[in-house]
Amino acid sequence: MEQRDIQQEFEDQFNDVVSRLQSKQFFRSDWDIASFAVFFIFIGMIMLLVILVLIRCCCCCCCNEKPRRQKVGIENMALEP
Repeated sequence: MEQRDIQQEFEDQFNDVVSRLQSKQFFRSDWDIASFAVFFIFIGMIMLLVILVLIRCCCCCCCNEKPRRQKVGIENMALEP
């Protein structure tokens, strides 16, 4: 019985997608449009972060020299023996 329900649900969803493609009306409401926009903004941000990481890795791999660290502040002479 469950197999039949799953098959019927799949057919219904497939027919819904086909009817939307034929009518060229992909979104039913404003919420569909908003969720679509949020999804693509999320995917865009993930892609941007991946690109930034790749750029950072490529820049670090190309430069073999490590930057020298300079002391910042005043050296406390009272701590020396």
